[in-house]
Amino acid sequence: MAELHSIRARHEFRGLRTVEHFFTVPLDHGPVEAWAGHNGREAIPGEESITVFAREYTSTEHSAEDAARLPWLLYLQGGPGGRGNRVTSLSGWMKAAAKDFRILMLDQRGTGLSTPIEFQSLARRGDAERQAEYLAHFRADSIVADAEMIRRILGAEPWTVLGQSFGGFCALTYLSFAPEGLRDVLITGGLAPLQGPAERVYRATFRRVAARNAEYFAWYPEDRGRITRIMRHLADQPEHLASGERLTPERFQMVGSFLGGNTRVDALHYLLEDAFIETATGPRLSEAFLEQVRSLVSRAGNPLYAVLHESIYAQGEATKWAAWRVLEEYPEFESSADEPLLTGEMVYPWYFVQDPALVPFQPVAELLASKADWGPLYDTQRLATNTVPVAAAVYQDDIYVDHALSMETASAVRGLQPWVTDAFHHDGIGEDGEGIFRRLLGLVRPGS
Repeated sequence: MAELHSIRARHEFRGLRTVEHFFTVPLDHGPVEAWAGHNGREAIPGEESITVFAREYTSTEHSAEDAARLPWLLYLQGGPGGRGNRVTSLSGWMKAAAKDFRILMLDQRGTGLSTPIEFQSLARRGDAERQAEYLAHFRADSIVADAEMIRRILGAEPWTVLGQSFGGFCALTYLSFAPEGLRDVLITGGLAPLQGPAERVYRATFRRVAARNAEYFAWYPEDRGRITRIMRHLADQPEHLASGERLTPERFQMVGSFLGGNTRVDALHYLLEDAFIETATGPRLSEAFLEQVRSLVSRAGNPLYAVLHESIYAQGEATKWAAWRVLEEYPEFESSADEPLLTGEMVYPWYFVQDPALVPFQPVAELLASKADWGPLYDTQRLATNTVPVAAAVYQDDIYVDHALSMETASAVRGLQPWVTDAFHHDGIGEDGEGIFRRLLGLVRPGS
Protein backbone atom coordinates (compact mmCIF):
# COMPACT_ATOMS: atom_id res chain seq x y z
CA MET A 1 0.00 0.00 0.00
CA ALA A 2 1.33 3.47 -0.91
CA GLU A 3 2.28 5.80 1.91
CA LEU A 4 -0.52 8.14 2.87
CA HIS A 5 1.51 11.34 2.77
CA SER A 6 4.77 12.48 1.25
CA ILE A 7 6.50 15.83 0.79
CA ARG A 8 8.49 15.98 -2.43
CA ALA A 9 9.72 19.55 -2.66
CA ARG A 10 10.08 22.81 -0.75
CA HIS A 11 10.78 26.20 -2.31
CA GLU A 12 11.18 29.80 -1.21
CA PHE A 13 10.90 32.84 -3.48
CA ARG A 14 9.46 36.36 -3.59
CA GLY A 15 8.25 36.42 -0.02
CA LEU A 16 6.58 33.01 0.06
CA ARG A 17 7.42 29.43 0.94
CA THR A 18 5.85 26.44 -0.73
CA VAL A 19 5.66 22.81 0.32
CA GLU A 20 4.39 20.17 -2.12
CA HIS A 21 2.19 17.55 -0.43
CA PHE A 22 1.02 14.30 -2.01
CA PHE A 23 -1.67 12.20 -0.33
CA THR A 24 -3.02 8.72 -1.06
CA VAL A 25 -6.81 8.48 -0.68
CA PRO A 26 -9.44 5.91 -1.66
CA LEU A 27 -11.04 6.37 -5.05
CA ASP A 28 -14.33 5.44 -3.39
CA HIS A 29 -14.74 6.73 0.16
CA GLY A 30 -18.00 4.82 0.32
CA PRO A 31 -21.41 6.28 1.17
CA VAL A 32 -21.47 9.44 3.23
CA GLU A 33 -22.31 7.56 6.40
CA ALA A 34 -19.12 5.51 5.98
CA TRP A 35 -16.83 8.50 6.43
CA ALA A 36 -18.85 11.49 7.66
CA GLY A 37 -18.27 12.19 11.34
CA HIS A 38 -15.29 9.86 11.44
CA ASN A 39 -12.59 12.15 10.03
CA GLY A 40 -12.41 10.31 6.75
CA ARG A 41 -11.30 6.78 5.95
CA GLU A 42 -7.92 5.41 4.94
CA ALA A 43 -7.51 3.32 1.85
CA ILE A 44 -7.89 -0.41 2.45
CA PRO A 45 -5.12 -2.64 1.06
CA GLY A 46 -6.22 -4.01 -2.29
CA GLU A 47 -8.77 -1.32 -3.10
CA GLU A 48 -8.17 1.37 -5.66
CA SER A 49 -6.59 4.60 -4.50
CA ILE A 50 -5.73 7.89 -6.16
CA THR A 51 -3.29 10.71 -5.46
CA VAL A 52 -4.39 14.13 -4.26
CA PHE A 53 -1.90 16.98 -4.47
CA ALA A 54 -1.92 20.14 -2.39
CA ARG A 55 0.58 22.99 -2.22
CA GLU A 56 1.15 24.75 1.07
CA TYR A 57 1.85 28.49 0.99
CA THR A 58 3.23 30.55 3.87
CA SER A 59 4.75 34.01 4.08
CA THR A 60 8.44 34.54 4.76
CA GLU A 61 7.35 37.28 7.16
CA HIS A 62 7.06 34.31 9.52
CA SER A 63 10.09 32.18 10.31
CA ALA A 64 9.83 28.61 9.11
CA GLU A 65 9.31 27.48 12.70
CA ASP A 66 6.58 30.03 13.38
CA ALA A 67 4.88 29.30 10.04
CA ALA A 68 4.66 25.62 10.95
CA ARG A 69 2.62 26.56 14.01
CA LEU A 70 0.05 28.67 12.15
CA PRO A 71 -3.50 27.31 11.77
CA TRP A 72 -4.50 25.93 8.38
CA LEU A 73 -6.75 27.54 5.80
CA LEU A 74 -7.95 25.20 3.06
CA TYR A 75 -8.80 26.89 -0.24
CA LEU A 76 -11.34 25.21 -2.50
CA GLN A 77 -11.30 26.75 -5.96
CA GLY A 78 -13.99 27.11 -8.56
CA GLY A 79 -14.88 24.50 -11.11
CA PRO A 80 -15.68 21.72 -11.44
CA GLY A 81 -12.47 20.60 -13.07
CA GLY A 82 -10.24 23.49 -12.01
CA ARG A 83 -6.87 22.84 -10.40
CA GLY A 84 -5.55 24.90 -7.49
CA ASN A 85 -4.05 28.29 -8.31
CA ARG A 86 -0.33 28.41 -9.06
CA VAL A 87 0.95 31.68 -7.62
CA THR A 88 4.40 33.25 -7.75
CA SER A 89 3.85 35.90 -5.08
CA LEU A 90 1.38 36.56 -2.31
CA SER A 91 -1.28 39.06 -3.33
CA GLY A 92 -5.00 39.64 -2.90
CA TRP A 93 -6.76 37.31 -0.48
CA MET A 94 -3.64 35.14 -0.12
CA LYS A 95 -1.59 38.09 1.08
CA ALA A 96 -4.22 38.82 3.72
CA ALA A 97 -4.62 35.17 4.73
CA ALA A 98 -0.89 34.47 4.96
CA LYS A 99 -0.59 36.88 7.87
CA ASP A 100 -2.43 34.42 10.11
CA PHE A 101 -2.69 31.10 8.25
CA ARG A 102 -0.86 28.34 6.47
CA ILE A 103 -2.73 28.11 3.15
CA LEU A 104 -3.36 24.68 1.64
CA MET A 105 -4.18 24.99 -2.06
CA LEU A 106 -5.87 21.76 -3.13
CA ASP A 107 -5.84 20.28 -6.61
CA GLN A 108 -9.28 18.72 -6.41
CA ARG A 109 -9.26 15.07 -7.47
CA GLY A 110 -8.99 14.67 -11.23
CA THR A 111 -7.22 18.00 -11.75
CA GLY A 112 -3.65 19.28 -11.79
CA LEU A 113 -1.41 16.72 -10.08
CA SER A 114 -4.30 14.86 -8.41
CA THR A 115 -4.58 11.77 -10.63
CA PRO A 116 -5.58 14.04 -13.52
CA ILE A 117 -8.35 13.09 -15.90
CA GLU A 118 -7.92 13.63 -19.62
CA PHE A 119 -9.42 11.56 -22.40
CA GLN A 120 -6.26 9.44 -22.69
CA SER A 121 -6.26 8.54 -18.99
CA LEU A 122 -10.03 8.04 -18.84
CA ALA A 123 -9.88 5.66 -21.80
CA ARG A 124 -7.84 3.29 -19.63
CA ARG A 125 -10.94 2.68 -17.52
CA GLY A 126 -12.62 0.79 -20.35
CA ASP A 127 -15.94 1.49 -22.05
CA ALA A 128 -18.22 4.47 -21.44
CA GLU A 129 -20.13 2.70 -18.66
CA ARG A 130 -16.94 2.09 -16.69
CA GLN A 131 -15.80 5.64 -17.33
CA ALA A 132 -19.09 7.00 -15.99
CA GLU A 133 -18.79 4.81 -12.91
CA TYR A 134 -15.30 6.23 -12.32
CA LEU A 135 -16.31 9.86 -12.83
CA ALA A 136 -19.17 9.52 -10.35
CA HIS A 137 -16.43 9.64 -7.68
CA PHE A 138 -15.29 13.16 -8.60
CA ARG A 139 -18.05 15.32 -7.16
CA ALA A 140 -18.15 17.53 -4.07
CA ASP A 141 -18.84 14.68 -1.64
CA SER A 142 -15.63 12.89 -2.65
CA ILE A 143 -13.64 16.15 -2.65
CA VAL A 144 -14.79 16.84 0.91
CA ALA A 145 -13.98 13.28 2.00
CA ASP A 146 -10.47 13.80 0.59
CA ALA A 147 -10.10 17.10 2.45
CA GLU A 148 -11.21 15.67 5.76
CA MET A 149 -8.87 12.70 5.41
CA ILE A 150 -6.02 15.09 4.56
CA ARG A 151 -6.77 17.19 7.63
CA ARG A 152 -6.45 14.14 9.80
CA ILE A 153 -3.24 13.01 8.11
CA LEU A 154 -1.74 16.45 8.74
CA GLY A 155 -2.80 16.28 12.37
CA ALA A 156 -4.59 19.60 11.96
CA GLU A 157 -7.17 21.04 14.30
CA PRO A 158 -10.50 22.01 12.71
CA TRP A 159 -9.52 24.37 9.95
CA THR A 160 -10.83 27.40 8.11
CA VAL A 161 -12.18 26.78 4.62
CA LEU A 162 -12.43 29.42 1.90
CA GLY A 163 -14.57 28.32 -1.05
CA GLN A 164 -14.86 30.29 -4.29
CA SER A 165 -17.76 29.48 -6.65
CA PHE A 166 -17.89 25.66 -6.90
CA GLY A 167 -15.51 25.67 -3.93
CA GLY A 168 -18.37 27.24 -1.97
CA PHE A 169 -20.62 24.38 -3.05
CA CYS A 170 -18.01 22.00 -1.63
CA ALA A 171 -17.87 24.03 1.60
CA LEU A 172 -21.63 23.53 2.04
CA THR A 173 -21.13 19.80 1.53
CA TYR A 174 -18.37 19.93 4.18
CA LEU A 175 -20.75 21.68 6.59
CA SER A 176 -23.36 19.02 5.87
CA PHE A 177 -21.30 15.91 6.48
CA ALA A 178 -18.12 16.74 8.41
CA PRO A 179 -18.65 19.99 10.34
CA GLU A 180 -16.42 18.71 13.13
CA GLY A 181 -13.49 19.35 10.78
CA LEU A 182 -14.30 23.04 10.43
CA ARG A 183 -13.48 26.01 12.62
CA ASP A 184 -15.15 28.50 10.28
CA VAL A 185 -16.15 28.81 6.64
CA LEU A 186 -15.86 31.69 4.16
CA ILE A 187 -17.70 31.51 0.83
CA THR A 188 -17.42 33.84 -2.16
CA GLY A 189 -19.96 33.60 -4.98
CA GLY A 190 -20.75 30.00 -4.07
CA LEU A 191 -23.99 29.48 -2.16
CA ALA A 192 -25.41 26.52 -4.05
CA PRO A 193 -29.12 25.69 -4.16
CA LEU A 194 -29.63 22.91 -1.64
CA GLN A 195 -32.61 21.26 -3.29
CA GLY A 196 -34.48 21.09 -6.54
CA PRO A 197 -33.62 20.16 -10.11
CA ALA A 198 -30.92 21.83 -12.17
CA GLU A 199 -33.61 23.49 -14.29
CA ARG A 200 -34.35 26.06 -11.60
CA VAL A 201 -30.69 27.09 -11.63
CA TYR A 202 -30.67 27.68 -15.37
CA ARG A 203 -33.99 29.52 -15.44
CA ALA A 204 -32.53 31.95 -12.93
CA THR A 205 -29.13 32.30 -14.59
CA PHE A 206 -30.50 32.70 -18.12
CA ARG A 207 -32.44 35.70 -16.82
CA ARG A 208 -29.30 37.07 -15.16
CA VAL A 209 -27.24 36.62 -18.32
CA ALA A 210 -29.91 38.34 -20.43
CA ALA A 211 -29.88 41.31 -18.05
CA ARG A 212 -26.09 41.43 -18.17
CA ASN A 213 -26.18 41.45 -22.00
CA ALA A 214 -28.54 44.43 -21.86
CA GLU A 215 -26.25 46.22 -19.41
CA TYR A 216 -23.24 45.56 -21.62
CA PHE A 217 -24.94 46.84 -24.78
CA ALA A 218 -25.96 50.00 -22.92
CA TRP A 219 -22.27 50.65 -22.26
CA TYR A 220 -21.08 49.60 -25.72
CA PRO A 221 -24.03 50.03 -28.13
CA GLU A 222 -21.74 49.60 -31.15
CA ASP A 223 -21.03 46.05 -30.04
CA ARG A 224 -24.66 44.98 -30.54
CA GLY A 225 -24.19 45.23 -34.30
CA ARG A 226 -20.69 43.73 -34.14
CA ILE A 227 -21.86 40.59 -32.41
CA THR A 228 -24.78 40.14 -34.79
CA ARG A 229 -22.44 40.65 -37.76
CA ILE A 230 -19.97 38.06 -36.43
CA MET A 231 -22.78 35.56 -35.84
CA ARG A 232 -24.21 36.04 -39.34
CA HIS A 233 -20.73 35.79 -40.86
CA LEU A 234 -20.02 32.52 -39.04
CA ALA A 235 -23.32 31.07 -40.22
CA ASP A 236 -22.58 31.95 -43.87
CA GLN A 237 -18.80 31.77 -44.13
CA PRO A 238 -16.77 28.95 -42.55
CA GLU A 239 -14.03 30.20 -40.24
CA HIS A 240 -11.58 27.85 -38.60
CA LEU A 241 -9.51 28.13 -35.47
CA ALA A 242 -5.79 27.45 -35.58
CA SER A 243 -6.44 23.95 -34.22
CA GLY A 244 -8.51 23.20 -37.32
CA GLU A 245 -12.06 23.03 -36.01
CA ARG A 246 -14.78 25.31 -37.29
CA LEU A 247 -15.89 28.24 -35.17
CA THR A 248 -19.67 28.01 -35.22
CA PRO A 249 -22.06 30.83 -34.23
CA GLU A 250 -23.08 29.03 -31.05
CA ARG A 251 -19.48 28.42 -30.00
CA PHE A 252 -18.73 32.09 -30.50
CA GLN A 253 -21.56 32.92 -28.08
CA MET A 254 -19.40 31.36 -25.36
CA VAL A 255 -17.33 34.56 -25.23
CA GLY A 256 -20.16 35.71 -22.97
CA SER A 257 -18.01 34.30 -20.17
CA PHE A 258 -16.53 37.82 -20.10
CA LEU A 259 -19.87 39.11 -18.83
CA GLY A 260 -19.35 37.45 -15.45
CA GLY A 261 -16.49 39.71 -14.45
CA ASN A 262 -15.89 43.21 -13.19
CA THR A 263 -13.00 44.16 -15.45
CA ARG A 264 -13.23 41.29 -17.92
CA VAL A 265 -16.53 42.66 -19.19
CA ASP A 266 -14.69 45.64 -20.68
CA ALA A 267 -12.11 43.30 -22.20
CA LEU A 268 -14.96 41.88 -24.30
CA HIS A 269 -15.22 45.22 -26.07
CA TYR A 270 -11.54 45.15 -26.94
CA LEU A 271 -11.90 41.62 -28.27
CA LEU A 272 -14.72 42.63 -30.60
CA GLU A 273 -13.41 45.93 -31.93
CA ASP A 274 -10.96 44.45 -34.44
CA ALA A 275 -12.70 41.18 -35.25
CA PHE A 276 -12.71 41.69 -39.03
CA ILE A 277 -9.93 42.20 -41.51
CA GLU A 278 -10.26 42.97 -45.23
CA THR A 279 -8.91 40.28 -47.57
CA ALA A 280 -8.84 39.68 -51.30
CA THR A 281 -12.06 37.71 -50.97
CA GLY A 282 -13.80 40.17 -48.70
CA PRO A 283 -14.05 40.63 -44.93
CA ARG A 284 -12.88 37.70 -42.80
CA LEU A 285 -12.27 37.22 -39.11
CA SER A 286 -8.68 38.05 -38.27
CA GLU A 287 -6.24 35.41 -37.08
CA ALA A 288 -5.56 37.48 -33.96
CA PHE A 289 -9.26 37.52 -33.13
CA LEU A 290 -9.69 33.81 -33.81
CA GLU A 291 -6.77 32.94 -31.56
CA GLN A 292 -8.23 34.95 -28.69
CA VAL A 293 -11.61 33.28 -29.21
CA ARG A 294 -10.01 29.82 -29.33
CA SER A 295 -8.72 30.25 -25.78
CA LEU A 296 -12.27 31.10 -24.64
CA VAL A 297 -14.27 28.37 -26.37
CA SER A 298 -12.00 25.34 -26.05
CA ARG A 299 -12.26 22.99 -23.06
CA ALA A 300 -8.94 21.31 -23.82
CA GLY A 301 -7.44 22.62 -20.58
CA ASN A 302 -10.29 21.56 -18.28
CA PRO A 303 -12.60 18.98 -19.89
CA LEU A 304 -14.07 17.99 -16.52
CA TYR A 305 -15.73 21.40 -16.33
CA ALA A 306 -18.02 20.38 -19.18
CA VAL A 307 -18.28 16.67 -18.38
CA LEU A 308 -19.27 17.09 -14.73
CA HIS A 309 -20.86 20.52 -14.85
CA GLU A 310 -24.55 19.70 -14.47
CA SER A 311 -23.85 16.87 -12.02
CA ILE A 312 -22.86 19.43 -9.38
CA TYR A 313 -26.61 20.10 -9.00
CA ALA A 314 -27.76 16.47 -9.17
CA GLN A 315 -29.23 14.75 -6.12
CA GLY A 316 -31.38 11.70 -6.74
CA GLU A 317 -32.37 12.58 -10.30
CA ALA A 318 -30.92 12.90 -13.78
CA THR A 319 -30.11 16.34 -15.18
CA LYS A 320 -30.86 15.30 -18.79
CA TRP A 321 -29.03 18.33 -20.22
CA ALA A 322 -31.06 20.76 -18.14
CA ALA A 323 -29.56 23.95 -19.60
CA TRP A 324 -30.24 22.76 -23.15
CA ARG A 325 -33.86 22.05 -22.33
CA VAL A 326 -34.37 25.34 -20.50
CA LEU A 327 -32.83 27.24 -23.41
CA GLU A 328 -36.04 26.62 -25.34
CA GLU A 329 -37.75 29.05 -22.95
CA TYR A 330 -35.28 31.82 -23.87
CA PRO A 331 -35.26 32.16 -27.68
CA GLU A 332 -33.18 35.34 -27.47
CA PHE A 333 -30.19 33.08 -26.85
CA GLU A 334 -30.73 31.03 -29.99
CA SER A 335 -27.92 31.63 -32.49
CA SER A 336 -30.58 32.22 -35.15
CA ALA A 337 -32.28 35.04 -33.19
CA ASP A 338 -32.44 38.46 -34.87
CA GLU A 339 -30.03 39.87 -32.29
CA PRO A 340 -28.63 36.82 -30.48
CA LEU A 341 -27.36 37.21 -26.93
CA LEU A 342 -24.09 35.88 -25.57
CA THR A 343 -24.31 32.93 -23.20
CA GLY A 344 -22.87 32.19 -19.78
CA GLU A 345 -21.40 29.01 -18.31
CA MET A 346 -24.18 26.66 -19.42
CA VAL A 347 -23.09 23.36 -20.97
CA TYR A 348 -24.94 21.88 -23.95
CA PRO A 349 -24.73 18.45 -25.62
CA TRP A 350 -23.37 19.94 -28.84
CA TYR A 351 -20.19 20.92 -26.97
CA PHE A 352 -19.25 17.26 -27.21
CA VAL A 353 -19.65 17.33 -30.98
CA GLN A 354 -18.12 20.66 -31.91
CA ASP A 355 -15.17 20.88 -29.50
CA PRO A 356 -12.49 18.36 -30.50
CA ALA A 357 -11.23 18.29 -26.91
CA LEU A 358 -14.63 17.05 -25.76
CA VAL A 359 -15.53 14.66 -28.57
CA PRO A 360 -13.88 11.66 -26.83
CA PHE A 361 -16.00 12.39 -23.76
CA GLN A 362 -19.33 12.41 -25.63
CA PRO A 363 -20.47 8.86 -24.72
CA VAL A 364 -19.66 9.22 -21.03
CA ALA A 365 -21.19 12.70 -20.90
CA GLU A 366 -24.45 11.26 -22.21
CA LEU A 367 -24.39 8.55 -19.55
CA LEU A 368 -23.76 11.06 -16.77
CA ALA A 369 -26.60 13.27 -18.04
CA SER A 370 -28.99 10.32 -17.77
CA LYS A 371 -27.68 9.05 -14.40
CA ALA A 372 -30.52 9.22 -11.87
CA ASP A 373 -29.04 7.63 -8.76
CA TRP A 374 -26.77 10.44 -7.64
CA GLY A 375 -26.25 10.55 -3.90
CA PRO A 376 -26.93 13.55 -1.65
CA LEU A 377 -24.63 16.57 -1.66
CA TYR A 378 -26.20 18.37 1.29
CA ASP A 379 -27.94 17.51 4.55
CA THR A 380 -30.57 20.21 4.99
CA GLN A 381 -31.42 19.14 8.54
CA ARG A 382 -27.77 19.30 9.56
CA LEU A 383 -27.40 22.72 7.93
CA ALA A 384 -30.52 23.97 9.73
CA THR A 385 -28.83 23.23 13.06
CA ASN A 386 -25.33 24.31 12.00
CA THR A 387 -22.99 25.64 14.71
CA VAL A 388 -19.93 26.43 12.56
CA PRO A 389 -19.48 30.18 11.91
CA VAL A 390 -20.10 30.88 8.21
CA ALA A 391 -19.93 34.08 6.18
CA ALA A 392 -20.65 34.41 2.46
CA ALA A 393 -20.18 37.13 -0.13
CA VAL A 394 -23.31 37.13 -2.29
CA TYR A 395 -23.03 39.17 -5.48
CA GLN A 396 -26.29 40.88 -6.41
CA ASP A 397 -25.82 40.53 -10.18
CA ASP A 398 -23.86 37.26 -10.34
CA ILE A 399 -24.67 35.53 -13.64
CA TYR A 400 -23.30 32.16 -12.52
CA VAL A 401 -24.66 31.74 -8.98
CA ASP A 402 -28.03 33.42 -8.77
CA HIS A 403 -28.58 35.94 -5.97
CA ALA A 404 -32.12 34.82 -5.13
CA LEU A 405 -31.15 31.15 -4.94
CA SER A 406 -28.11 32.10 -2.86
CA MET A 407 -30.26 33.96 -0.35
CA GLU A 408 -32.60 30.98 -0.16
CA THR A 409 -29.60 28.86 0.83
CA ALA A 410 -28.32 31.50 3.26
CA SER A 411 -31.62 31.39 5.13
CA ALA A 412 -31.43 27.57 5.33
CA VAL A 413 -28.01 27.45 7.03
CA ARG A 414 -28.22 28.34 10.69
CA GLY A 415 -25.93 31.22 11.62
CA LEU A 416 -24.75 31.94 8.07
CA GLN A 417 -24.03 35.66 7.67
CA PRO A 418 -24.46 36.86 4.09
CA TRP A 419 -22.76 40.00 2.84
CA VAL A 420 -24.77 41.10 -0.19
CA THR A 421 -23.08 43.55 -2.54
CA ASP A 422 -23.50 44.92 -6.06
CA ALA A 423 -19.90 46.14 -6.15
CA PHE A 424 -18.58 42.87 -7.56
CA HIS A 425 -19.46 40.11 -9.95
CA HIS A 426 -18.55 36.44 -9.83
CA ASP A 427 -14.82 37.13 -9.94
CA GLY A 428 -14.93 39.58 -7.03
CA ILE A 429 -12.22 37.70 -5.16
CA GLY A 430 -9.88 38.49 -8.03
CA GLU A 431 -10.89 42.15 -8.04
CA ASP A 432 -10.48 42.87 -4.32
CA GLY A 433 -9.57 39.59 -2.71
CA GLU A 434 -7.85 41.17 0.25
CA GLY A 435 -10.81 43.36 1.13
CA ILE A 436 -13.39 40.59 0.65
CA PHE A 437 -11.35 38.11 2.69
CA ARG A 438 -10.92 40.54 5.58
CA ARG A 439 -14.59 41.41 5.57
CA LEU A 440 -15.73 37.79 5.69
CA LEU A 441 -13.15 36.82 8.29
CA GLY A 442 -14.34 39.73 10.42
CA LEU A 443 -17.89 38.40 10.25
CA VAL A 444 -16.95 34.94 11.55
CA ARG A 445 -14.35 36.29 14.00
CA PRO A 446 -15.58 39.65 15.28
CA GLY A 447 -12.75 41.81 16.49
CA SER A 448 -10.09 39.95 14.50
